Amino acid sequence: MDLFKITGGKPLAGNIKAAGAKNAITKMLVASFLSDKKCTFTNVPNISEVETTLNLCKEIGMEAHWDREEGRMEVITKEIKSSYVPLNYTGANRIPILMIGSLLGRTKENIIVPTVGGCKIGKRPVDFHVMALEKLGAIIEYRTIKNERAYFAHAPEGMLGTVIELPYPSVMATENAILAACRAKGKTSIHGAAIEPEVIDLILFLQKLGVVIYVDVDRTIHVQETTTFYEVEHRVITDRIEAASFGMAAIATKGKIFVEGAQQPHMITFLNKLRQVNGGFAVKENGIEFFYQGPLKGGLHLQTDVHPGFLTDWQQPFVVLLTQAIGSSVVHETVYENRFGYIDTLIDMGAHVERFTQCLGDRPCRFASQNYQHSLIVKGPTKFQAKEITVPDLRAGFAYVMAALLAKEESTLSGLPYLDRGYENLEEKLQSLGADIERITTLAPKEEPAIVT
Repeated sequence: MDLFKITGGKPLAGNIKAAGAKNAITKMLVASFLSDKKCTFTNVPNISEVETTLNLCKEIGMEAHWDREEGRMEVITKEIKSSYVPLNYTGANRIPILMIGSLLGRTKENIIVPTVGGCKIGKRPVDFHVMALEKLGAIIEYRTIKNERAYFAHAPEGMLGTVIELPYPSVMATENAILAACRAKGKTSIHGAAIEPEVIDLILFLQKLGVVIYVDVDRTIHVQETTTFYEVEHRVITDRIEAASFGMAAIATKGKIFVEGAQQPHMITFLNKLRQVNGGFAVKENGIEFFYQGPLKGGLHLQTDVHPGFLTDWQQPFVVLLTQAIGSSVVHETVYENRFGYIDTLIDMGAHVERFTQCLGDRPCRFASQNYQHSLIVKGPTKFQAKEITVPDLRAGFAYVMAALLAKEESTLSGLPYLDRGYENLEEKLQSLGADIERITTLAPKEEPAIVT
Protein backbone atom coordinates (compact mmCIF):
# COMPACT_ATOMS: atom_id res chain seq x y z
CA MET A 1 0.00 0.00 0.00
CA ASP A 2 1.32 3.44 -0.95
CA LEU A 3 1.23 6.32 1.52
CA PHE A 4 1.99 10.03 1.40
CA LYS A 5 4.11 11.46 4.19
CA ILE A 6 3.55 15.24 4.21
CA THR A 7 5.11 17.82 6.52
CA GLY A 8 3.49 21.19 5.95
CA GLY A 9 4.15 24.78 6.88
CA LYS A 10 6.01 25.77 3.71
CA PRO A 11 4.78 28.16 1.00
CA LEU A 12 4.49 26.50 -2.41
CA ALA A 13 6.33 28.34 -5.17
CA GLY A 14 7.30 27.62 -8.76
CA ASN A 15 5.86 26.53 -12.09
CA ILE A 16 3.88 23.44 -13.06
CA LYS A 17 2.12 22.31 -16.21
CA ALA A 18 -1.51 21.27 -15.87
CA ALA A 19 -2.36 17.92 -17.47
CA GLY A 20 -5.10 17.12 -19.94
CA ALA A 21 -8.61 16.77 -18.55
CA LYS A 22 -9.58 13.34 -17.22
CA ASN A 23 -13.25 14.08 -17.86
CA ALA A 24 -12.56 14.87 -21.51
CA ILE A 25 -10.16 12.18 -22.77
CA THR A 26 -12.04 9.27 -21.17
CA LYS A 27 -15.25 10.27 -22.98
CA MET A 28 -13.49 10.79 -26.31
CA LEU A 29 -11.92 7.35 -26.17
CA VAL A 30 -15.41 5.88 -25.96
CA ALA A 31 -16.65 8.26 -28.68
CA SER A 32 -14.00 6.94 -31.06
CA PHE A 33 -16.00 3.66 -31.23
CA LEU A 34 -18.41 5.47 -33.55
CA SER A 35 -16.01 5.04 -36.47
CA ASP A 36 -13.35 2.67 -37.78
CA LYS A 37 -10.92 5.54 -38.38
CA LYS A 38 -7.70 6.33 -36.52
CA CYS A 39 -7.96 8.94 -33.80
CA THR A 40 -4.88 10.64 -32.38
CA PHE A 41 -5.03 12.45 -29.04
CA THR A 42 -2.40 14.74 -27.56
CA ASN A 43 -2.12 16.21 -24.06
CA VAL A 44 -3.30 12.87 -22.66
CA PRO A 45 -2.80 12.69 -18.86
CA ASN A 46 -0.84 9.73 -17.50
CA ILE A 47 -3.35 8.78 -14.81
CA SER A 48 -4.95 5.52 -13.77
CA GLU A 49 -8.43 6.61 -14.88
CA VAL A 50 -7.24 6.80 -18.50
CA GLU A 51 -5.57 3.40 -18.18
CA THR A 52 -8.75 1.83 -16.81
CA THR A 53 -10.84 3.36 -19.60
CA LEU A 54 -8.36 2.21 -22.24
CA ASN A 55 -8.53 -1.34 -20.89
CA LEU A 56 -12.32 -1.19 -21.09
CA CYS A 57 -12.10 -0.06 -24.71
CA LYS A 58 -9.66 -2.83 -25.60
CA GLU A 59 -12.25 -5.38 -24.46
CA ILE A 60 -14.45 -4.12 -27.31
CA GLY A 61 -11.73 -4.30 -29.95
CA MET A 62 -9.80 -1.04 -29.75
CA GLU A 63 -6.13 -1.06 -30.75
CA ALA A 64 -4.03 1.59 -29.04
CA HIS A 65 -0.53 3.00 -28.76
CA TRP A 66 0.09 5.31 -25.79
CA ASP A 67 3.29 7.29 -25.43
CA ARG A 68 2.91 8.25 -21.78
CA GLU A 69 5.91 10.57 -21.68
CA GLU A 70 4.77 12.55 -24.73
CA GLY A 71 1.11 12.44 -23.71
CA ARG A 72 0.18 11.10 -27.15
CA MET A 73 -2.25 8.26 -27.88
CA GLU A 74 -3.33 6.70 -31.18
CA VAL A 75 -6.44 4.51 -31.19
CA ILE A 76 -8.50 2.69 -33.80
CA THR A 77 -11.42 0.28 -33.56
CA LYS A 78 -11.52 -1.39 -36.97
CA GLU A 79 -14.28 -3.72 -35.87
CA ILE A 80 -16.35 -4.40 -32.78
CA LYS A 81 -14.95 -7.75 -31.68
CA SER A 82 -17.21 -8.00 -28.65
CA SER A 83 -20.14 -6.01 -27.29
CA TYR A 84 -19.70 -7.59 -23.86
CA VAL A 85 -17.67 -5.74 -21.26
CA PRO A 86 -16.54 -8.28 -18.60
CA LEU A 87 -18.33 -7.87 -15.30
CA ASN A 88 -15.05 -7.81 -13.39
CA TYR A 89 -15.06 -4.11 -14.34
CA THR A 90 -18.12 -3.59 -12.14
CA GLY A 91 -17.60 -0.41 -10.15
CA ALA A 92 -14.26 0.38 -11.84
CA ASN A 93 -15.54 3.76 -13.03
CA ARG A 94 -18.59 5.32 -14.66
CA ILE A 95 -17.45 4.84 -18.25
CA PRO A 96 -19.25 1.53 -19.03
CA ILE A 97 -22.70 3.15 -19.12
CA LEU A 98 -21.37 5.63 -21.70
CA MET A 99 -20.23 2.79 -23.94
CA ILE A 100 -23.87 1.92 -24.66
CA GLY A 101 -24.51 5.15 -26.56
CA SER A 102 -21.40 4.73 -28.66
CA LEU A 103 -21.96 1.04 -29.45
CA LEU A 104 -25.67 1.12 -30.27
CA GLY A 105 -25.06 2.48 -33.76
CA ARG A 106 -22.02 0.30 -34.42
CA THR A 107 -23.30 -3.20 -33.61
CA LYS A 108 -26.54 -5.17 -33.86
CA GLU A 109 -25.46 -7.48 -31.05
CA ASN A 110 -26.68 -7.24 -27.49
CA ILE A 111 -24.54 -4.78 -25.55
CA ILE A 112 -23.72 -5.87 -22.01
CA VAL A 113 -21.88 -3.53 -19.66
CA PRO A 114 -21.32 -3.71 -15.88
CA THR A 115 -22.86 -1.32 -13.41
CA VAL A 116 -21.12 1.96 -12.78
CA GLY A 117 -18.93 3.00 -9.90
CA GLY A 118 -19.38 6.10 -7.82
CA CYS A 119 -17.56 7.98 -5.08
CA LYS A 120 -19.54 8.26 -1.86
CA ILE A 121 -20.70 11.78 -2.65
CA GLY A 122 -24.36 11.13 -3.37
CA LYS A 123 -26.56 9.26 -5.78
CA ARG A 124 -25.64 9.36 -9.46
CA PRO A 125 -28.48 7.36 -11.02
CA VAL A 126 -28.56 6.33 -14.66
CA ASP A 127 -32.28 7.06 -15.09
CA PHE A 128 -31.59 10.02 -17.39
CA HIS A 129 -29.25 7.87 -19.51
CA VAL A 130 -31.87 5.16 -19.90
CA MET A 131 -34.65 7.63 -20.70
CA ALA A 132 -32.59 9.34 -23.42
CA LEU A 133 -31.43 6.08 -25.03
CA GLU A 134 -34.94 4.62 -24.99
CA LYS A 135 -36.29 7.76 -26.68
CA LEU A 136 -33.83 7.07 -29.51
CA GLY A 137 -35.08 3.51 -29.90
CA ALA A 138 -32.92 1.46 -27.57
CA ILE A 139 -34.19 -1.24 -25.23
CA ILE A 140 -32.35 -1.16 -21.90
CA GLU A 141 -32.66 -3.90 -19.29
CA TYR A 142 -31.12 -4.29 -15.86
CA ARG A 143 -30.24 -7.91 -15.08
CA THR A 144 -28.23 -10.03 -12.67
CA ILE A 145 -25.66 -12.47 -14.04
CA LYS A 146 -23.85 -14.79 -11.64
CA ASN A 147 -24.58 -12.43 -8.74
CA GLU A 148 -23.25 -9.44 -10.72
CA ARG A 149 -25.55 -6.73 -12.05
CA ALA A 150 -25.32 -5.49 -15.61
CA TYR A 151 -27.10 -3.42 -18.25
CA PHE A 152 -28.32 -5.08 -21.47
CA ALA A 153 -28.97 -2.82 -24.45
CA HIS A 154 -29.86 -3.20 -28.11
CA ALA A 155 -31.84 -1.37 -30.79
CA PRO A 156 -33.69 -4.04 -32.81
CA GLU A 157 -35.44 -1.48 -35.02
CA GLY A 158 -32.41 0.77 -35.29
CA MET A 159 -31.95 4.22 -33.78
CA LEU A 160 -34.25 7.07 -34.82
CA GLY A 161 -33.62 10.78 -34.19
CA THR A 162 -35.96 12.39 -31.69
CA VAL A 163 -36.41 15.21 -29.19
CA ILE A 164 -34.95 14.49 -25.74
CA GLU A 165 -35.83 16.55 -22.66
CA LEU A 166 -33.31 16.07 -19.86
CA PRO A 167 -34.84 16.85 -16.43
CA TYR A 168 -31.40 17.93 -15.18
CA PRO A 169 -28.29 18.89 -17.18
CA SER A 170 -26.36 15.74 -16.29
CA VAL A 171 -22.97 15.70 -18.01
CA MET A 172 -22.77 11.98 -18.72
CA ALA A 173 -26.44 11.64 -19.68
CA THR A 174 -25.88 14.47 -22.18
CA GLU A 175 -22.79 12.73 -23.55
CA ASN A 176 -24.56 9.36 -23.82
CA ALA A 177 -27.45 10.92 -25.73
CA ILE A 178 -25.03 12.71 -28.07
CA LEU A 179 -23.11 9.53 -28.88
CA ALA A 180 -26.25 7.51 -29.56
CA ALA A 181 -27.68 10.32 -31.70
CA CYS A 182 -24.62 10.40 -33.99
CA ARG A 183 -25.75 7.25 -35.82
CA ALA A 184 -29.52 7.64 -35.30
CA LYS A 185 -31.52 8.30 -38.47
CA GLY A 186 -32.45 11.92 -39.01
CA LYS A 187 -31.92 14.68 -36.45
CA THR A 188 -31.88 14.65 -32.66
CA SER A 189 -32.36 17.63 -30.36
CA ILE A 190 -31.30 17.36 -26.72
CA HIS A 191 -32.94 20.02 -24.52
CA GLY A 192 -31.66 20.87 -21.04
CA ALA A 193 -28.19 19.59 -21.96
CA ALA A 194 -24.99 20.04 -20.00
CA ILE A 195 -22.57 22.52 -21.60
CA GLU A 196 -19.44 22.01 -19.49
CA PRO A 197 -16.10 22.64 -21.25
CA GLU A 198 -15.50 18.89 -21.35
CA VAL A 199 -18.82 18.39 -23.17
CA ILE A 200 -17.87 21.12 -25.66
CA ASP A 201 -14.49 19.43 -26.15
CA LEU A 202 -16.30 16.17 -26.96
CA ILE A 203 -18.47 18.06 -29.46
CA LEU A 204 -15.39 19.55 -31.12
CA PHE A 205 -13.86 16.08 -31.40
CA LEU A 206 -17.06 14.69 -32.92
CA GLN A 207 -17.20 17.51 -35.45
CA LYS A 208 -13.68 16.61 -36.57
CA LEU A 209 -14.80 12.98 -36.77
CA GLY A 210 -17.51 13.96 -39.24
CA VAL A 211 -20.59 14.63 -37.13
CA VAL A 212 -22.81 17.65 -37.84
CA ILE A 213 -23.44 18.90 -34.32
CA TYR A 214 -23.96 22.28 -32.69
CA VAL A 215 -25.06 23.93 -29.44
CA ASP A 216 -28.00 26.34 -29.39
CA VAL A 217 -28.33 29.27 -26.98
CA ASP A 218 -30.89 27.55 -24.72
CA ARG A 219 -28.86 24.48 -23.63
CA THR A 220 -30.05 22.56 -26.68
CA ILE A 221 -27.65 20.35 -28.63
CA HIS A 222 -28.58 19.32 -32.17
CA VAL A 223 -27.06 16.19 -33.76
CA GLN A 224 -27.55 14.91 -37.30
CA GLU A 225 -27.15 11.32 -38.48
CA THR A 226 -23.58 10.58 -39.54
CA THR A 227 -22.48 7.87 -41.99
CA THR A 228 -19.11 9.21 -43.18
CA PHE A 229 -16.23 9.53 -40.73
CA TYR A 230 -12.68 10.88 -40.92
CA GLU A 231 -9.36 10.45 -39.18
CA VAL A 232 -8.90 12.88 -36.32
CA GLU A 233 -6.08 14.57 -34.42
CA HIS A 234 -7.30 16.30 -31.28
CA ARG A 235 -5.61 18.03 -28.34
CA VAL A 236 -7.34 17.37 -25.02
CA ILE A 237 -8.27 20.50 -23.08
CA THR A 238 -6.43 21.33 -19.87
CA ASP A 239 -7.86 19.93 -16.65
CA ARG A 240 -9.53 22.94 -15.04
CA ILE A 241 -9.94 21.02 -11.78
CA GLU A 242 -6.21 20.35 -11.45
CA ALA A 243 -5.38 23.95 -12.41
CA ALA A 244 -7.71 25.33 -9.75
CA SER A 245 -6.46 22.83 -7.16
CA PHE A 246 -2.88 24.05 -7.47
CA GLY A 247 -4.09 27.65 -7.52
CA MET A 248 -5.84 27.19 -4.20
CA ALA A 249 -2.83 25.38 -2.73
CA ALA A 250 -0.62 28.33 -3.70
CA ILE A 251 -2.85 30.90 -2.00
CA ALA A 252 -3.60 28.80 1.09
CA THR A 253 0.13 28.22 1.77
CA LYS A 254 0.95 31.91 1.10
CA GLY A 255 2.98 31.04 -1.96
CA LYS A 256 2.99 31.65 -5.71
CA ILE A 257 2.44 29.08 -8.48
CA PHE A 258 2.27 29.59 -12.24
CA VAL A 259 0.00 26.94 -13.79
CA GLU A 260 0.90 26.53 -17.44
CA GLY A 261 -2.12 25.70 -19.58
CA ALA A 262 -4.75 27.02 -17.16
CA GLN A 263 -7.51 28.59 -19.27
CA GLN A 264 -9.40 31.63 -18.03
CA PRO A 265 -12.60 30.99 -20.07
CA HIS A 266 -13.06 27.63 -18.31
CA MET A 267 -12.49 29.09 -14.83
CA ILE A 268 -14.41 32.39 -14.80
CA THR A 269 -16.68 31.56 -11.85
CA PHE A 270 -13.79 30.10 -9.85
CA LEU A 271 -11.60 33.16 -10.46
CA ASN A 272 -14.41 35.47 -9.36
CA LYS A 273 -14.68 33.63 -6.04
CA LEU A 274 -10.91 33.90 -5.57
CA ARG A 275 -11.14 37.66 -6.04
CA GLN A 276 -13.91 37.86 -3.44
CA VAL A 277 -11.72 36.25 -0.77
CA ASN A 278 -8.67 38.36 -1.76
CA GLY A 279 -6.90 35.50 -3.51
CA GLY A 280 -4.39 36.76 -6.06
CA PHE A 281 -4.14 35.69 -9.69
CA ALA A 282 -2.82 37.08 -12.96
CA VAL A 283 -3.83 35.72 -16.35
CA LYS A 284 -0.83 35.28 -18.65
CA GLU A 285 -0.58 34.32 -22.32
CA ASN A 286 0.04 30.64 -21.61
CA GLY A 287 -1.48 30.12 -18.19
CA ILE A 288 -2.49 31.69 -14.88
CA GLU A 289 -0.31 32.70 -11.93
CA PHE A 290 -1.87 32.26 -8.48
CA PHE A 291 -0.43 34.00 -5.43
CA TYR A 292 -1.05 35.14 -1.87
CA GLN A 293 -1.47 38.91 -1.73
CA GLY A 294 -2.55 39.45 1.85
CA PRO A 295 -5.01 38.14 4.44
CA LEU A 296 -7.90 36.16 3.01
CA LYS A 297 -11.38 37.55 3.68
CA GLY A 298 -14.39 35.49 4.73
CA GLY A 299 -17.97 36.59 4.23
CA LEU A 300 -18.23 34.61 0.99
CA HIS A 301 -21.34 32.86 -0.26
CA LEU A 302 -20.44 29.97 -2.55
CA GLN A 303 -22.98 27.78 -4.32
CA THR A 304 -22.05 24.89 -6.57
CA ASP A 305 -23.97 24.43 -9.80
CA VAL A 306 -23.77 23.09 -13.33
CA HIS A 307 -21.62 25.04 -15.79
CA PRO A 308 -21.23 28.00 -16.01
CA GLY A 309 -21.76 27.86 -12.25
CA PHE A 310 -19.17 26.94 -9.63
CA LEU A 311 -17.95 23.39 -10.31
CA THR A 312 -18.73 20.90 -7.54
CA ASP A 313 -15.20 19.44 -7.89
CA TRP A 314 -13.71 22.82 -6.88
CA GLN A 315 -15.74 22.87 -3.68
CA GLN A 316 -13.64 20.62 -1.39
CA PRO A 317 -10.27 22.40 -1.77
CA PHE A 318 -12.08 25.75 -1.68
CA VAL A 319 -13.49 24.84 1.74
CA VAL A 320 -9.90 24.29 2.92
CA LEU A 321 -9.01 27.70 1.45
CA LEU A 322 -11.91 29.27 3.38
CA THR A 323 -10.55 27.83 6.63
CA GLN A 324 -7.60 30.22 6.15
CA ALA A 325 -9.85 33.27 5.68
CA ILE A 326 -10.79 35.70 8.45
CA GLY A 327 -14.50 35.37 9.24
CA SER A 328 -17.33 33.06 8.26
CA SER A 329 -18.42 31.87 4.83
CA VAL A 330 -21.33 29.82 3.50
CA VAL A 331 -21.08 26.88 1.07
CA HIS A 332 -24.23 25.44 -0.55
CA GLU A 333 -23.79 22.17 -2.49
CA THR A 334 -26.55 21.70 -5.11
CA VAL A 335 -25.06 19.02 -7.38
CA TYR A 336 -24.52 16.05 -5.03
CA GLU A 337 -26.53 15.64 -1.86
CA ASN A 338 -23.86 13.86 0.19
CA ARG A 339 -20.63 15.58 -0.81
CA PHE A 340 -19.65 16.73 2.68
CA GLY A 341 -18.55 13.34 4.01
CA TYR A 342 -14.95 14.57 4.01
CA ILE A 343 -15.68 17.32 6.55
CA ASP A 344 -15.26 15.10 9.64
CA THR A 345 -11.55 14.66 8.91
CA LEU A 346 -11.05 18.43 8.45
CA ILE A 347 -12.80 19.04 11.77
CA ASP A 348 -10.53 16.42 13.38
CA MET A 349 -7.57 18.40 12.01
CA GLY A 350 -8.86 21.61 13.58
CA ALA A 351 -11.31 23.16 11.09
CA HIS A 352 -14.37 25.03 12.38
CA VAL A 353 -17.18 23.85 10.11
CA GLU A 354 -20.89 23.31 10.76
CA ARG A 355 -23.20 21.35 8.45
CA PHE A 356 -26.87 22.10 7.79
CA THR A 357 -29.76 20.35 6.06
CA GLN A 358 -31.26 23.69 5.03
CA CYS A 359 -30.47 25.33 1.68
CA LEU A 360 -28.16 28.16 2.70
CA GLY A 361 -28.21 29.54 -0.83
CA ASP A 362 -29.89 32.27 -2.81
CA ARG A 363 -32.58 29.77 -3.83
CA PRO A 364 -33.85 26.35 -2.71
CA CYS A 365 -32.18 23.45 -4.50
CA ARG A 366 -33.49 19.97 -5.33
CA PHE A 367 -32.25 18.67 -1.97
CA ALA A 368 -34.45 21.07 0.06
CA SER A 369 -36.42 19.44 2.93
CA GLN A 370 -34.81 16.04 2.28
CA ASN A 371 -32.60 15.96 5.41
CA TYR A 372 -29.35 15.94 3.46
CA GLN A 373 -26.50 17.90 5.02
CA HIS A 374 -25.69 19.95 1.93
CA SER A 375 -24.82 23.38 3.36
CA LEU A 376 -21.83 24.53 5.41
CA ILE A 377 -20.69 27.47 7.49
CA VAL A 378 -16.88 27.69 7.57
CA LYS A 379 -15.11 29.85 10.17
CA GLY A 380 -11.47 30.86 9.94
CA PRO A 381 -8.61 31.21 10.22
CA THR A 382 -7.65 27.64 11.17
CA LYS A 383 -4.36 26.15 12.32
CA PHE A 384 -4.43 22.57 11.06
CA GLN A 385 -2.99 19.71 13.08
CA ALA A 386 -1.26 16.77 11.42
CA LYS A 387 -3.17 13.48 11.36
CA GLU A 388 -3.29 10.02 9.83
CA ILE A 389 -5.81 10.38 7.01
CA THR A 390 -7.63 7.95 4.73
CA VAL A 391 -8.62 9.45 1.38
CA PRO A 392 -12.32 8.65 0.65
CA ASP A 393 -12.58 9.99 -2.91
CA LEU A 394 -10.67 11.93 -5.54
CA ARG A 395 -11.50 15.57 -4.77
CA ALA A 396 -11.67 15.16 -1.01
CA GLY A 397 -8.21 13.64 -1.39
CA PHE A 398 -6.73 16.89 -2.69
CA ALA A 399 -8.50 18.84 0.07
CA TYR A 400 -6.71 16.60 2.58
CA VAL A 401 -3.39 17.15 0.79
CA MET A 402 -3.94 20.91 1.14
CA ALA A 403 -4.78 20.57 4.84
CA ALA A 404 -1.65 18.46 5.38
CA LEU A 405 0.44 21.10 3.59
CA LEU A 406 -0.87 23.65 6.10
CA ALA A 407 -0.14 21.53 9.18
CA LYS A 408 3.39 21.97 10.50
CA GLU A 409 3.87 18.38 11.66
CA GLU A 410 3.87 15.19 9.58
CA SER A 411 0.58 13.81 8.23
CA THR A 412 0.12 10.38 6.66
CA LEU A 413 -2.34 9.87 3.80
CA SER A 414 -3.54 6.45 2.62
CA GLY A 415 -6.01 5.66 -0.15
CA LEU A 416 -3.74 7.09 -2.85
CA PRO A 417 -5.39 5.18 -5.75
CA TYR A 418 -8.13 7.80 -5.61
CA LEU A 419 -5.64 10.64 -6.12
CA ASP A 420 -3.78 8.71 -8.83
CA ARG A 421 -7.02 8.54 -10.80
CA GLY A 422 -7.16 12.27 -11.36
CA TYR A 423 -3.80 13.92 -10.63
CA GLU A 424 -0.78 13.21 -12.83
CA ASN A 425 2.52 12.85 -10.91
CA LEU A 426 1.05 14.67 -7.91
CA GLU A 427 3.94 14.18 -5.51
CA GLU A 428 6.54 15.12 -8.16
CA LYS A 429 4.71 18.35 -8.96
CA LEU A 430 4.36 19.24 -5.29
CA GLN A 431 8.03 18.43 -4.63
CA SER A 432 9.03 20.76 -7.48
CA LEU A 433 7.06 23.51 -5.71
CA GLY A 434 8.96 22.98 -2.45
CA ALA A 435 6.51 20.72 -0.63
CA ASP A 436 7.88 18.19 1.87
CA ILE A 437 6.01 15.17 0.49
CA GLU A 438 7.15 11.59 -0.02
CA ARG A 439 5.41 8.51 -1.40
CA ILE A 440 6.34 5.35 0.43
CA THR A 441 5.26 1.72 0.07
CA THR A 442 4.52 -0.21 3.25
CA LEU A 443 5.73 -3.78 3.63
CA ALA A 444 2.43 -5.04 4.98
CA PRO A 445 -0.25 -3.94 2.50
CA LYS A 446 -3.68 -3.17 3.81
CA GLU A 447 -6.91 -3.54 1.87
CA GLU A 448 -7.37 -0.53 -0.40
CA PRO A 449 -10.79 1.01 -0.98
CA ALA A 450 -12.50 0.26 -4.27
CA ILE A 451 -11.30 2.60 -7.00
CA VAL A 452 -14.34 4.41 -8.32
CA THR A 453 -15.08 7.66 -10.10
